[in-house]
Amino acid sequence: MKILVDENMPYAVELFSRLGTVLAVPGRPIPQDALNDADALMVRSVTKVNESLLAGKPVKFIGTATAGTDHVDDAWLATQGIGFSAAPGCNAIAVVEYVFSSLLILAQRDGFQLRGKTVGIIGVGNVGSRLNARLEALGIRTLLCDPPRADRGDAGEFWPLEKLVAEADILTFHTPLNMSGPYATHHLVDADLLARLPADRILINACRGEVVDNAALLDALNGSKKLTAVLDVWEPEPDLSLALLDKVAIGTAHIAGYSLEGKARGTTQVFEAFSQFIGQPQTVTLGSLLPAPEFAEVTLRGALSEAKLLRLIHLVYDVRRDDRPLRRVAGKPGEFDKLRKFYEERREWSSLRVICDDAATAETLKKLGFNSQLG
Repeated sequence: MKILVDENMPYAVELFSRLGTVLAVPGRPIPQDALNDADALMVRSVTKVNESLLAGKPVKFIGTATAGTDHVDDAWLATQGIGFSAAPGCNAIAVVEYVFSSLLILAQRDGFQLRGKTVGIIGVGNVGSRLNARLEALGIRTLLCDPPRADRGDAGEFWPLEKLVAEADILTFHTPLNMSGPYATHHLVDADLLARLPADRILINACRGEVVDNAALLDALNGSKKLTAVLDVWEPEPDLSLALLDKVAIGTAHIAGYSLEGKARGTTQVFEAFSQFIGQPQTVTLGSLLPAPEFAEVTLRGALSEAKLLRLIHLVYDVRRDDRPLRRVAGKPGEFDKLRKFYEERREWSSLRVICDDAATAETLKKLGFNSQLG
């Protein structure tokens, strides 16, 4: 059995070699000749999986080590009898921690307390729900917008987008990309929404670039009304607007979900799904794959302030380390993808053990995802 894996999927060669012969290939583009005798293909979001890629090929299974699936024509796969699995939630924690790092850096830069702001979360799935839980752990007011969940009658209070826009100080988007239909999200943030935003708002997009009309956002950022933007995703990628990058407070190369843990979860989820598909079910624990973190333990004394939290977070991940490289190389052919391909190892907050002398601090940090304990 021949299994093609994206060369940038960590642990893919190690795991899939248990099931067959593995060939690691570039994800953009996938070499056509490699598909001629492939039984399975494991990809990331950079690979468009559709009829034009696979017509006439013997591939019987597609796995994407990503939560989003808009790069895969799963309807066509179903008509061809090709198995398919994604990795929902694999990078949700990493995206949440990206958003937190960005917000606390902006709070420090602009002199405000995050606890005094209202955060509007648009899209309350794997990422949005986790972000909401962590914000609530800090006592931060949140407003939730998720029309599909509201229409299903899911528990919780869901705000219409137009009301949330008027009320929230911070808007952070975590929706799938739906081009049409009752829950279309393509250009959900358009010129009209941006015109209705009050001044001094923060807008974060860490889901899909096309959810925000990038041309309209650039016009808004060039206008007289103060608006702060954080973008991890762009329209289009990899050829983002240099003018827009120059205007955003934080800009990164679609790496919000790129923690080592998140990548490993994506790989292991599709590995387990494929092993089940071929009748050789296997399970993998992350602990058996991940290396020891650079910072394993730290001591924290007293109550938790936002300044202390920011210092803890930066022991693990500072989003500015990803903003600077993009600004240096943006516009140069191939450099956007290189930033993703050769991404510096990044861990999640759970990799850091925090020894606290305050019970309330230890409990809050645990809710935020740290490995905290009294000591």
